[in-house]
Amino acid sequence: MKILSVAIPCYNSQDYMAKCIESLLPGGSDIEILVVDDGSKDETARIADDYEKKYPGIVRAIHQENGGHGEAVNAGIRNAAGIYFKVVDSDDWVDSEVLLEIIEKLKELLKGPDTVDMFISNFVYDKVGVRHKKVMQYRTACPKEEVFTWSKMWPMLKGHYILMHSVIYRTNLLRECGLELPKHTFYVDNLFVFQPLPYVKKMYYLDKPFYHYFIGRDDQSVNEAVMIRRIDQQIRVNKLMIDTMAAAKVSEKRLRSYMISYLDIITTVSSIMLIRSGTEENLEKKKELWQISHQERVLSAQGQKGLHPCL
Repeated sequence: MKILSVAIPCYNSQDYMAKCIESLLPGGSDIEILVVDDGSKDETARIADDYEKKYPGIVRAIHQENGGHGEAVNAGIRNAAGIYFKVVDSDDWVDSEVLLEIIEKLKELLKGPDTVDMFISNFVYDKVGVRHKKVMQYRTACPKEEVFTWSKMWPMLKGHYILMHSVIYRTNLLRECGLELPKHTFYVDNLFVFQPLPYVKKMYYLDKPFYHYFIGRDDQSVNEAVMIRRIDQQIRVNKLMIDTMAAAKVSEKRLRSYMISYLDIITTVSSIMLIRSGTEENLEKKKELWQISHQERVLSAQGQKGLHPCL
């Protein structure tokens, strides 16, 4: 039985994917590493196959036509045999010692009455040229090292929210909530975290830095110029998150408050990128986005008293 499946979406990742895979290998037979080659044109496919041959039963190479980051994650979910599921991007890596600690904690939880839906840990902004790396932690919002529910979660600090880097989901929960990320779309990591939230009942937080989020390549999706160029994809994800919020009918007060705060941040990011692009067309898109957000909030507020004020 595999405790954890880890999907590594790879597209032309030959130069850095080995570091990612190597950081996960200490998980041994408890882990399943799904290297998803998303139609790469370099040596990614060969490297994935080589790792599968070298570590049979631990590494599995999955080859598919190019569908984008979201479709690579979808392939990981479809093929996952592990009880829990995580995504690690091919240019990122994990702390191997913390990985072992997480696996042991998941095993312990699986033996008891408190199997969790979402496991949260810290992550590190590993920015090139920065000596002191910023660690994103959640100790002000989440009870540490205990199973808890939304009612025990405190409000997040301004600008903080749970990212794909910090979350491990129960695999069947992702299937139960019907998660299907859009193809050929960047920024779907926000949708990956957001859409399953109404299905999450029990959580666990390990206050240790597990995931290392690499920042430094010029072509990264978080680069501002790249974000402006791909703004339509950011808007697509933003609108899908608005649709999720409108359809969820979340009654749990703290969960609803958290989801709305999350949505506020994503909509603000979209708006800033649209403004910074400086085009009339994008300013109109910003206006439309805010109108949609406002309309959905009004509809939600009519059915759920106490909803957060509109943007």
